[in-house]
Amino acid sequence: MNVELFLSYLTYEKRYSTHTITAYENDLGQFVLFGKQVVEDFHVEQADYHLIRQWIVSLMNEGTKARSVNRKISTLKTFYKFLQREGIITKNPTDHVIKPKMAKKLPEFVQEKEMNLLLDGRYFTDDFEGLRDKAVVSLFYGSGIRLSELVEIRYPELNLADKVVKVKGKRNKERIVPFPTEISSVLSGYIRLRNELFPESLNYLFLTGTGEPAYNKLIYRIVRKHLSLVTTIDQRSPHILRHSYATHLLNRGADLNAIKELLGHANLAATQVYTHTSFEQLKKVYKQAHPRA
Repeated sequence: MNVELFLSYLTYEKRYSTHTITAYENDLGQFVLFGKQVVEDFHVEQADYHLIRQWIVSLMNEGTKARSVNRKISTLKTFYKFLQREGIITKNPTDHVIKPKMAKKLPEFVQEKEMNLLLDGRYFTDDFEGLRDKAVVSLFYGSGIRLSELVEIRYPELNLADKVVKVKGKRNKERIVPFPTEISSVLSGYIRLRNELFPESLNYLFLTGTGEPAYNKLIYRIVRKHLSLVTTIDQRSPHILRHSYATHLLNRGADLNAIKELLGHANLAATQVYTHTSFEQLKKVYKQAHPRA
C-alpha cells in the first residue's frame, strides 16, 4: 500500500516521467521480493539497515553493476525518506547505507568529421522518411536535446525564423534551445512534405510513415541506423548525439555554464564530465603531434 502511495506521489506531485516511475517501481519490487525471501511475513516498512545491506551484497554477488546498485539504493533512500516525512516510519533505515564506488566512465561521442560526413553526404533519401530522418539527426546534433524532448515537440514549438525550439525537459522544466542556421532548411523541407502528406497531423512535429506521432523506439532506430554508416563506436543512440553536441561545443571554446543551460542540466556537476572527455581528446592529440610524447 505504501509503495503505491509513494509511486502516486512521484506521478502527481513530483511529475516524474513514466520511464522514471517504472524504474522506481521495479527497484522497490525487487527489494520487496528479496525481503520476503529473508523475513517471514515481510513488510517493506519494517526493513532495517542490515536487510538493506544484505540485499546490496546479494546484488553485487549476482554481478549487478555498481551503477545499477547505486540507482537501487537511491530508490530506497527516496522511498524511506518519503515514508519518514509522511510519519509512517520514525527512522530511515538507509541513513547509513554507503553506495559502492563506481569507475568513472567517460561519455562516448561521434567525431566531428564523422558527423560532417553523415550530414553533408548522400546518406538520406529524398522521400518522407529520408527527410524526416535527416531532420531528426540534425536536430539532435544541432541542439543537444534529449530523446524524450524530441518526441514531445509540438509543431508550434519550433520557430524556424528565430532558429529556436522550445522543449520540456526533466521535471517538466521548459527551456528554449537554439539550433544552427543550416538545420532550418532541413526542417523546412521535412515540414513541407509532412504537411502535404498528413495535413490533419498538425500537433506533433515528428511523425511515423503513417502520420502517427513518432515514438522513442522509432527515433532510436533512426539514429542507430544512420550513425552506423559513419562510426564504429559501440553506443549509437540519441544520447550519443547529445554527448557529441556538448563535447564539440566545449572543444571549440564554449563556456561550461552556457553548455549546462543548453543541455538543461540542474547543476554544473553533470556537465563537467565533458571537460574530462575534452581533456582525453587533447592528450590524444598531444601524443600524436608532439615529437617527444
